[in-house]
Amino acid sequence: MFVDIAKIKIKAGDGGAGAVAFHREKYVAAGGPDGGDGGKGGDVVFVVDDNLATLADFRYKRKYAAKNGENGRGCRQYGKKAPDLEIKVPRGTVIKEANSGAVMADMSKTDRFVAARGGKGGWGNIHFATPTRQVPRFAKPGVPGEEWEVSLELKLLADVGLLGYPSVGKSSLISVVSQAKPKIGDYHFTTLVPNLGVVSMGEGSSFVIADIPGLIEGASDGVGLGHEFLRHVERCRLLVHIVDVSGHEGRNPIDDFEKINAELVKFNPELAKQPQIVAGNKIDMAEPEQIEEFKNYVESKGYDYYSICAPILEGTQELMNAVWNKLQTLPPIKEYEAEEIPLDVLIKDDKGFKITVEDDNYYIVEASWFPKVLKGIDIEDYEALQYMQRVLEKSGIFAALREKGIQEGDIVSLYDIEFEYVP
Repeated sequence: MFVDIAKIKIKAGDGGAGAVAFHREKYVAAGGPDGGDGGKGGDVVFVVDDNLATLADFRYKRKYAAKNGENGRGCRQYGKKAPDLEIKVPRGTVIKEANSGAVMADMSKTDRFVAARGGKGGWGNIHFATPTRQVPRFAKPGVPGEEWEVSLELKLLADVGLLGYPSVGKSSLISVVSQAKPKIGDYHFTTLVPNLGVVSMGEGSSFVIADIPGLIEGASDGVGLGHEFLRHVERCRLLVHIVDVSGHEGRNPIDDFEKINAELVKFNPELAKQPQIVAGNKIDMAEPEQIEEFKNYVESKGYDYYSICAPILEGTQELMNAVWNKLQTLPPIKEYEAEEIPLDVLIKDDKGFKITVEDDNYYIVEASWFPKVLKGIDIEDYEALQYMQRVLEKSGIFAALREKGIQEGDIVSLYDIEFEYVP
């Protein structure tokens, strides 16, 4: 079963809690605090597996969670770090944050991507001993692991995408110019899944061609297969538009050509701007006047045109030569850059936050969304500190601290970040 889109939830492991413990040993008076730190939670890592061709596995499992780090223990024993959770995906999978649609990673060139980072372990009470606080009876909780709902989209890595109405000969063409063996039949929608083939142009020279299931007019409204497979031509460097130039099904080749291009515009205007070569197929059933009329129309629109009859290989080599020459002038296969996830999405969390007052001047804040907000932020940078301050104000944390009576100079602890409160 070919599945090229899926939505799953991922949860990295929480950091283990720090321990509250005191050293007790014969002949050692007032041994003091010796609670160890918690262990780091496991990361959730997407890994490319070139043996996979679909996202079918994600139909049956929708939630993935890494293990939590172990809690700290007495005698300054640190908790054990949890193992990472690896999720295998096909090459070409684009990972997006589901609520905003922001691209998190493109698994076309990258083999590993840490999508959710495990939380750091909390500090044990050994860290809180001071000359004025010699018996600290509190420790820090572990940092929550990042949690995301992500959408996975498989976009095939092909240099060339074949477009056209059903039964115009796309499968026949890919079967004769490559080693691919798609199902071929004289009826609409014979091809129900994309097929890839490698076209050899001599020693050490080749390109990948994709046979995309046929579009029809109204695909943008869900007619036929709709736009279900057009995502697979978004990466293509070049489009080859196959048209039945004979019109033996009662359709006009020029109308077919224009309607398919109109559907491309509706799906993605940028895709419609991709370089395109037009191939008039089934010339053995067409009158010379039909071929000439269509050729003149296509060339008047600025496209290169080639006549072919795929089953008997007529004109196919000339078409492949033209495709190869055109590819030499085009940039490499498109890669998607990571995008910034909006702040509103990051701090959207029903659990909100929790504030614990451990001492008169020490406030511990817990908020599961906070590590995601500061992901990749350098808190030593002034602008980054201003950003963090805006986040704390917007989320209501500062207002809650003021309600609890925080004063200037009191310490605020947000997991592994501590700072003095300044009103």
